Amino acid sequence: MKQFPILYWPRKTKADPDYQLARKVINNSTGVMPEIVTGDVDLVDILEKNPSGTVYYPVFCESTGWWGELLGGNAVVTDKLIISPECQLMVIESEKMAAKASKSGKNQLLAAEIYPASGFFKKMNSGIATVADMLATDAGTILALFSGKSQAQFINVLESTGNSYLGCIGRY
Repeated sequence: MKQFPILYWPRKTKADPDYQLARKVINNSTGVMPEIVTGDVDLVDILEKNPSGTVYYPVFCESTGWWGELLGGNAVVTDKLIISPECQLMVIESEKMAAKASKSGKNQLLAAEIYPASGFFKKMNSGIATVADMLATDAGTILALFSGKSQAQFINVLESTGNSYLGCIGRY
C-alpha cells in the first residue's frame, strides 16, 4: 500500500496562498500530492494507522508552543520546510521511521529548558545545534527547540557555552 504524505491544515483552505504553496512544496519534495486533514489532529492516531507515513504540520509566525502536541506520542519532527515568511512546515514521522533515518545522520529536534547566559543566541547557532523555535517563561527560562544530530553533543554545547541546562523535556 502506498503511503501518501498528509498535510494537516487548521485554517480554511479556500483562497489561502500558504495552503496552495504548502501542497506544491510537498508535491515537489515527495512527488505526490498530500492527503489533507483539517480540524483537530491526533498525531498518535494518524501515525498508528500510517506507520511509515509523513505528516506535514504548519507552524505559523504567530504560533507559540506548537510542539507540546507531540509530547507523549511517538511523533518525531525530522525536518522543517520554510514555505513563506509566515509559515513553515514541520515534517513529522513515527519514532520508528525517524530512528531509521537518524542512523543516516539526519537532523532531529531536541527540546530543553534553559536558563540562558548572555550571548545565548549567537553561541547556540552552530553546526551541532540550531535554534528552531523557542518560548520564554515567566521564570526567566527558555523552552527551546533545537535542530541537531546528536543529543549528547547538543547537551555538551549547551553547557560549554555557559548556559544552565535545566533538563531535556523531550526528544523529537
